[in-house]
Formats: sequence, C-alpha cells, structure tokens
Amino acid sequence: MNIIEIAEKIKKNGGKLYLVGGALRDELLNKKEFDKDYCVTGISKQKFKELFPESKIIGKNFEVFLIDNTEFALARKEKKTGIGHKQFAIEAKENITIQEDLKRRDITINAMAKDVLTGEIIDPYGGIGDIKNKIIKATTKAFKEDPLRAYRVARIAAQTQFEVQEETIELMYTLKEEIKTLSKDRIYRELKKALESKKPSIFFEVLRKAKILEVHFKEIYNLIGSIQPIKYHPEGDSYNHTMIVVDKASTLTKDVKIIFSALVHDIGKGITPKQMYPHHYGHDEKGVMLVEQMGKRIGVPNTWIKCGKTAAKEHMKAGIFFKMTTNKKVQFIERVNKTLLGLEGLQTVVIADKCSSRNIKIEEIQFDKIGKQCIEIINGNYIKQIYNIKNPLEIKNKLHQERIKWIEQLE
Repeated sequence: MNIIEIAEKIKKNGGKLYLVGGALRDELLNKKEFDKDYCVTGISKQKFKELFPESKIIGKNFEVFLIDNTEFALARKEKKTGIGHKQFAIEAKENITIQEDLKRRDITINAMAKDVLTGEIIDPYGGIGDIKNKIIKATTKAFKEDPLRAYRVARIAAQTQFEVQEETIELMYTLKEEIKTLSKDRIYRELKKALESKKPSIFFEVLRKAKILEVHFKEIYNLIGSIQPIKYHPEGDSYNHTMIVVDKASTLTKDVKIIFSALVHDIGKGITPKQMYPHHYGHDEKGVMLVEQMGKRIGVPNTWIKCGKTAAKEHMKAGIFFKMTTNKKVQFIERVNKTLLGLEGLQTVVIADKCSSRNIKIEEIQFDKIGKQCIEIINGNYIKQIYNIKNPLEIKNKLHQERIKWIEQLE
C-alpha cells in the first residue's frame, strides 16, 4: 500500500494525513534521501489499528505506528511534568488539530506540515521563510522545556549549515543544567549525525556560542585558547585547528569512527600547562586517556574509542614517518596495522591534520601504501618458504628484519 492509498483510507474515515517535521524540511531542501514521518489527525488510535491491522506499534513514552518501515503518529499535545527529556504528559486524541501538534515542535523549520493529498503546506511559524533565509529559530519559548533540543539545534545547524538565531542560542543556554540529565544514547546519536554532516565543526561552534560545549565535551572545550606554534598552526589555537581537521576528515571519508578519530587526535593539548605554550610535549600520550574519558561520558561505541586512542597516540609519529629510521618505520607499520583504525584510517586523520592548514602535499606523508605493501609482501608464509623457520618467535624476528630490508630498498 503506497502513501496516497493510506491517506485516502484515512480521509474516508474522517481523518487527514500530513508529512511533518524534519521530513518536510528535508523535502523543501531538495534532499534526495530522508526519513519520512507522518502525522494523522481526525481518527483515534483504535481506529488507525482497525484500518491498518498490519501496522506495528513502537515506542514507550508515545506510541507510533509502523507500516513498511514508515512511521505514523497521531497528532499530540505535550505538557512538561518534570526535569529531563522524557518528563512530559502526552495527549494524543482524534480532536487534536495539526496546528496544535506543530505548536509543540522545537524549531520553525520543523514546525510545518503538508497535506499528503492536496499538497497544502501548513506553516504557522514561518518555517518556509526561515529555510529561504537559512536560519534556525525556536518555535516558541516552550523550546526550553526539552534539553535535547539544544543538541538537536546544533546538529541540524551542522546538517543544513544554517545560522542559529541569537534568541535561540540564549534559549539553549537556559538548558545548561538540564542537559546533564540526557542519556548517553541521546548524546551519542546527535553527535553521530553531526559527524556525518558535511561540516561537523558547526555542531561544536553552536554549542560553544550557547556556552554549553563544556557540559559533555569538556575535552574539546579545553582546546579553546590552547596556543600552538604559529609557524605550524597559522589557523590559531588547538580548538580552531581541531575544527578544521574534523571538517577536512568529513570530506575524505564517510566512516564516522575515523571522523571521530580526527576530532580527538589533538585532544591531549587541552591539558598542556600554560607555561609550556606554545609547545605541547607529550600531548599524544596524554590524549589516549582523554579519548577514553570523553568517549565513556558521551556513550560512543568502543570501536570509536579504540580508533580515537590510536589517532591520539600515533598521529605525531605518522606525521614524521619519512624522517624515521628504517627500524622505527617498520615498528610503526607493524604496530598501527594491528589496530582497529589501521594504516588507512590513520592516514586519513594525518592528511586532515597536516594538509588542512599547511602547504603539505599528501605524497609527503603517505605511509599507508608503503605500509600495506610491506605487510602483504613480507608475511609469515614468505618467511617460512624462504628460511624454513617454524618457531613463532624466530618467525616474528625474521619478519621484522626482512621488512626492514624491504623498506631499505625503497629508500
């Protein structure tokens, strides 16, 4: 059953079906792919189930119907009952209008609905105009009732590259204490979507402007004012550098754990004593602990944490790969190759790091191809065949020696 057939069936029974929220926003922005969410008015929950017995009900706090992986929700009203993202009394009845439903939504560009059958757009808060003007505004002062909205605004700003209205920034700041009640899963989901955007730095910049960056991203916040040598970092402090690097990484890969690794590669600079500025000796080793600390706090997957720790620990050595002794090069290749980030993932981080603000050519720092060739050509079977060695320790030592010889031939 297609969406028009569903809408017609709802209409015959006294209701209406609307495309709503972010789905309509993305349609108006001419996005090719997006999740479609629908709102139903004029019929009860029982009637919907009767009309569409194949639908499945999902959701704990608020029931949503699922038909062929598409979500349908009855129009609803909300009333805040306590602290946090989930503390709302929700009322979903057939007599609730689409205008009442839109009133509870967070920002104007999400507070729109389109009649599926007629194409009429209901836009009580000027969302279409805000899309044209590329601005994000809170729908009403009720914005500050839900702490998750602060992160949603920052994430949508990263996805759309729209400017956030100053009044909305101020409303985000009022949520600073309540943001602490958000679950790790909610924070992670918003961060993931932001890192998947074309310009992830906007997410952090909006949080910074709202003075709430330090709540869950203290390690990123601590990079602000962390001075670096101007010779190598004309872009400014460690925070500015990190924002440039994470944006560059997002253009090089779609693998979010690598983009996260780019975000945290210099995280150790945030705890450098000021008397040591502009140098950050040992920030690579210090960063390992901080990646773990932040990763656990915001609930990112362990795979992200593992990759981030490798990026923090190894990015400095990777950047001077061609200046290393041959023995050090092989040790580096063997060590990084065993990690989840791997040679290719670390190479992406290093390209983003070194080539974003300096006139460095990629070939000057490209170690992954050499490393992968070395590992693939000089492997255990090669040693066994050439030297007829069976003892594991002897194989390991010989493997390292042969790899040194192989690298030397390239130099």
